[in-house]
Amino acid sequence: MDATNLGQLNDARRARRAAILLTDLETGDDSVVLEGDSVSPSFGLAIQAAFRSGRSTSIEANGRRYFLNVHLPPAHIVVIGAVHISQILSQMASLAGFDVRIIDPRTAFATPERFLGIDLTADWPVDALKVRPLDAYTALVAVTHDPKIDDFPITEALRIGCFYVGALGSRKTHAARLGRLRAEGVDEAALARISGPIGLNIGAASPAEIAVAILAEIVHTLRTREISPTGDNK
Repeated sequence: MDATNLGQLNDARRARRAAILLTDLETGDDSVVLEGDSVSPSFGLAIQAAFRSGRSTSIEANGRRYFLNVHLPPAHIVVIGAVHISQILSQMASLAGFDVRIIDPRTAFATPERFLGIDLTADWPVDALKVRPLDAYTALVAVTHDPKIDDFPITEALRIGCFYVGALGSRKTHAARLGRLRAEGVDEAALARISGPIGLNIGAASPAEIAVAILAEIVHTLRTREISPTGDNK
């Protein structure tokens, strides 16, 4: 591997940016493609699929064979609210390979005993997210029902471009939430990215079923998200 390309991959890893090392299997020449880079249309669909799946693979393009070595940042799930759903979701998400963090300023809920082995912060999201910010490979799950706790991290997740933003609550609660965020200047395109009521519509009723619906929607969003741009002539 070219030393410059190795440096690019290391920089991408530190910045939590997805990257692919594209290698010509005949010549050994390689190059780095970062998620969002413009690429030749002959590579576009394969690059998109690789970034979505995270799986390295070989492809044929322009009559030649190439290997796509995919380097994705570990996906994070940041849950706002140390509630019963969070207890179940954190365990399930960890088993599915996600890094999970719980944030809740309410110390009666955010106790180590309720979240054994889980990264737990008993602080206000506005402070916790200054120390460890959100990024594009983060799913934000807001479940407190308290606007004073939920609204800031939702707005921040939309601003940063988290791949998933979901908020617990009925349609009436969500409509009120949208009204508050709209009044704070959040535009309609960003508001449309919020999953609310949260989770896939599987008729979930219990906390465990709601956790299943949330995790399924997060996985679906991660694996089907838009990767753009893909055109041009890199």
